[in-house]
Amino acid sequence: MKIADQIVLVTGGARGVGAAAVRAFAREGARVIVNWRASGEAADALAAQIGDRALAIQADVADRVAVQAMVDRAEAHFGAPVTTVVNNALDYSFNGDARSVLADIGWAEMENQFSTVVRGALNVIQTTAPGMMRTGFGRIVNIGTNLFQNPVVPYHDYTAAKAALLSLTRTASADLGPAGITVNMVSGGLLRTTDASAATPEAVFDLIAGMTPLRHVTTPEEFADAVLFFASPWSRAVTGQNLVVDGGLVRD
Repeated sequence: MKIADQIVLVTGGARGVGAAAVRAFAREGARVIVNWRASGEAADALAAQIGDRALAIQADVADRVAVQAMVDRAEAHFGAPVTTVVNNALDYSFNGDARSVLADIGWAEMENQFSTVVRGALNVIQTTAPGMMRTGFGRIVNIGTNLFQNPVVPYHDYTAAKAALLSLTRTASADLGPAGITVNMVSGGLLRTTDASAATPEAVFDLIAGMTPLRHVTTPEEFADAVLFFASPWSRAVTGQNLVVDGGLVRD
């Protein structure tokens, strides 16, 4: 299915990577659902910029009932099931100086990340997969991180949750593949700049840029273009994979 024919749900779609993904899909002609939990004003503004092909819906992805209501509303609005999902919802601030170190981090912090990242993705996959099966087509793109390959800053809670999401990506691809649904991950490093990375000192951006072959820190727009690949016809034989998009910093 061409991207222009897809109905795309982007969780955490009002800001940062999510908003860049929404704009990228809209640019290619897709209909998009801008999911938000606490950024209603930004979500409404983004949907208004796109016009009739966009719909902003509030839902906490950790709440299965709310996710089901969102998916049902999207199908009723567009007259067809969601075909494509970008699991991007995130509640985190990348500030190495303020992070919890290993000796002090509590399980509540770990649990909070697993709830948003893993439970949220699971809820969205489970509620959208039946519609994809009816359509005979589905594309699920989970947003990961290069930090579990290169923990340059040890964000223990965030990194552990994203590593678990990669495992879910691979096991879900095995379950859903026979139904024509692919499940892949796109993993970034530090992006310049999102709300989540706004607390990162400028010196860190410069340091990372100097370590990449491109001498450049990836932007949200560049990252979003890689997400499009996994929704496009060119990736139809690719599933269970993790593509690292960080200017060549991590080669694994």
